[in-house]
This record gives sequence, C-alpha cells and structure tokens, in this order.
Amino acid sequence: MTNFDDSRLTAVGLLTEVHAGLMARFQPVFAAAGLSDIDFETVIRLARSPGQALRMSDLAAQTGLSTSGMTRVVDRLEREGLVKRKACASDRRASYAALTDAGRERLESVLPQHLQDIDDYLTSLLSAEELEAFLCGLRKIRAVVRPCATAGAQEAQEAPEALRMQEAGEVRETPASAPAATF
Repeated sequence: MTNFDDSRLTAVGLLTEVHAGLMARFQPVFAAAGLSDIDFETVIRLARSPGQALRMSDLAAQTGLSTSGMTRVVDRLEREGLVKRKACASDRRASYAALTDAGRERLESVLPQHLQDIDDYLTSLLSAEELEAFLCGLRKIRAVVRPCATAGAQEAQEAPEALRMQEAGEVRETPASAPAATF
C-alpha cells in the first residue's frame, strides 16, 4: 500500500507552500515599483554581480529561463531604461546585460520594504543557527537540482574590466579569478 504520509512528500509540499506564500507577500512590493517577479530577479542578480553585469547566457541560466525568454525580459527592461546590453570583448557572439543607474535606483526603491518582508516572513522566524543551517541545506539542494543557478559567477568577475577595456579600445589580458556574488 502507498504511504501518502511519506515525509519526502511533506518536505516537497512544505517547500512549495513556503515559496508560494513568500512570493505572494513579495509580489505587491515588486508590482508597486513596476517590476514582475522575473524583472526583480534579473535586476537583483545583475546588482549582486561584479560590475553589475552578466553574460546574457549566464543570466538566463541563473534565472532558469531559456535564452530567448531572457532576451525578452532584457528587451523589456532595456526599454524601461533599467538595463543595457554591452558587447562582449572576448566573444563577438555574446553580450552582457548591465544594470543602469535607473535600474539601480528602481532596485533601491524596492529593497527597504522587500528586506523588511524577508525579515518579517522568513529570517526573523529562525534563530541565527537555524538560518545558517537552512541556507546551507538550500545551497546543497540547489547544487543538485539547479547547478546553473550560479552560471558565470566565476567569469563574471572579469566582465566589468572586459567591458571597460573594450570601451577604451584596449586588448584584454588574462581573466580575473575571484568569484562573483551569488545567492
């Protein structure tokens, strides 16, 4: 006989319910700033990356969107002036999405309430030890189920310098090796 009370089903169910509940709490703040959930995820990932830029393909991988889906998101954000595209100095087929000053300002307008919501509905409910264990567990699971979530983090460190050098007409040297910020 099938055990419908299996703790594995409970784990996935709780995770799904928590995600849905948090997104329902976060969405009104994003909407008030004229951002969808994916818009916010895109601009926060850019903001947390060195030089506030990522290769389009890495941004797509990090968000779980197809490259064409990410192109549509970036097209929309670019029309709004929140991001801009820059050519890649080392690969003419690739381009970067970079956060603009307007994008940074929009994000800064959302963050105070978003951080308060995160604290109210997630982090303040856990002790420091519970939060650290929770984050460790999430990263362990993410490494298995969505290894692309950190795509380009290593290479992103070289992006700002590569873009600056390209704009200055300089030849690119060896890439930097420091990792970019990820979740």
